[in-house]
This record gives sequence, structure tokens and C-alpha cells, in this order.
Amino acid sequence: MDDPQFDVLAIGNAIVDVMARADDDLLVRLGLAKGTMHLIDAERAEALYAAMGPAMEASGGSAGNTAAGLASLGGRAAFIGKVADDTLGQFYRHDMRAGGVAFDTAPLVDGAPTARSMILITPDGERTMNTYLGACHALGPADIDEAVVVAAAITYLEGYLWDPPEAKKAFRRAADIAHAAGRQVSLTLSDPFCVDRFRGEFLDLIKSGTVDIVFANDSELRSLYETATLDTAVAALQSDCRLAVVTLGGDGAMVVSRDRVAKVKATPVEALVDLTGAGDLFAAGFLLGVARGMPLTDAARLGTLAAAEVIGHMGPRPAAALGDLARQAGFEIP
Repeated sequence: MDDPQFDVLAIGNAIVDVMARADDDLLVRLGLAKGTMHLIDAERAEALYAAMGPAMEASGGSAGNTAAGLASLGGRAAFIGKVADDTLGQFYRHDMRAGGVAFDTAPLVDGAPTARSMILITPDGERTMNTYLGACHALGPADIDEAVVVAAAITYLEGYLWDPPEAKKAFRRAADIAHAAGRQVSLTLSDPFCVDRFRGEFLDLIKSGTVDIVFANDSELRSLYETATLDTAVAALQSDCRLAVVTLGGDGAMVVSRDRVAKVKATPVEALVDLTGAGDLFAAGFLLGVARGMPLTDAARLGTLAAAEVIGHMGPRPAAALGDLARQAGFEIP
């Protein structure tokens, strides 16, 4: 097998995040469940935008955030996602490429606009996302560049892709190409409501070996196995999956493999500002570590460092060069 050109190819919904601070009362008035992601239509997106306070825009989307974080760490990242040929789409493409991510997916012409997510951030740092997928619905198997998949050590897929039907087909095609080339495939479960919608299909992807590495937080994992007990869910995951990581917020993370469960502490944070992107950036650090052959616990520690940086400021992507932070913290990335 040739050495990979990319450490990670991330495939996901290309979304521009529109972020504003909000109090819990506003969430109640808008009928939103705190800390979750809601799929909305264009009309609802306009209504929420009108109800939001002053907002900032940033390129986002779960897998896109991971690709950007990996590039900030000094990794070689590529991204496949669908934007429209509009102003927000051009903004998103420029952001990705300027951050060092290879992004060459053809834009959607004469269709739905570029996706956007209205994110309300409460004082505790929790984010409640309301996502209009727009052009993301057009992502399909034809957008999967076989050469790029083959050139990536790991192909990383977000669970949110399971919502648009054509994206689901793209997901499976990418996994088939990666495995045929002897590469690894990774999946993040994305959101408890996403797990509720597709529990059976996600379990099949894991048990069948369609995915090799799984990311979940404790809520997503307990939802997947329909149990209130994290230990029960972890035991089931250990049986079903070769390698997984369960993130636990301020309690760090667990690396779950067939023969052991290893716990890693969270990197301390001076001030928690915005949890947007925490799981995505953790995945960036862990996947880079795996792609470069680092011990799994070191890869998880690199993930906690990346997550700690992003939750210390508004926005889903690094505000500082993560590679520099990693070196200052004593990491030696091969």
C-alpha cells in the first residue's frame, strides 16, 4: 500500500454557522431542546434568525470542523462537502482552503443555497443548533472522488450524513472505496437525536465493520444502546467495535478497544465560552494521532488539547495554531 497523501479525508455537511448568545428563556419561547440539533426548513431558519441577537458567521459543519482542526495541528486534511455557487458557498470554500484543507467538491449550481446553522449559545456554553441543510441535500455518490479516498489513511464520516438520502449513498461508497484500498473508516454518531432516528442502521454499520473507529459522547452512546448506564453501553460498544472513543466533557474521554478501556483526563480550560466544535476538534486530534501511529492514549490526549482550545472562544474552529500548542504541551507528532 502506498503511503497516504492525506492523514484524514472528512466527508460531511458543509454548513456556515450563524452564532449568537441567548438565555434559557429564549430557548423555551422558541420551543427548542437545549444542547441538541434540530433540522429546519428555510422558513424556520428565517424566523430563528430574526429572533436571534447580534450574530457572527463562521464556516462550520462537524466533519469540516474536524478537517480544519487537523490542518491546524499540522496534519494533511481533505474535505468533501456540498456548497452552493453563492456568497456563503464561496466564503466556506475560501475558509477551508485558507486553513490548509484540500476542498475541491464541485459547487451546486441553480439549486438550494449553501447550508446554514442557527446556533444559540447559553451562558453555560451549551449550544443549541437549528440547521437548514440546503445544498447539502445534493451531496451524492458522484461527489466522492475515489482518488482522494484512496489517498487518505482514514476516511471520517459524520452521522448527520445519514439524514439526506443521497449523502447516505455517498457515505457507503466512500467506505467501500476506503476498505478496498486497505484504509480505515471512522464515524461520529453526531447527536442523540440523530442516533434516535438511525439507531438500527448505525449499529449495523458498527457491527458489520463498515466503520473501524467510532466517536460518541456519553449521551449518544447511551442512546445507541438504549440504556441509562454508561458502563453498560461501553461494554456493548467494546464487543461490537474494534476501536472507539467516548468523550465525557470535563471528565475527559475513554478509549475503548477489544481488550481494554483506557481513561484520559480533560485538558484544563481557563474559561468555558462555547462548546461548539468540542467533539469535532477532539476527533481531529485523535484521528491525526492514529494516522501517524501514536499510542492511543496519546492520541486521545491530543484530542483533549484541541477540544480545550476551541471551547475557550466563540466559534467551531481553532483560533490559535494547534500544532504550536501541541508542541508547547510536549507532544511529538510523528
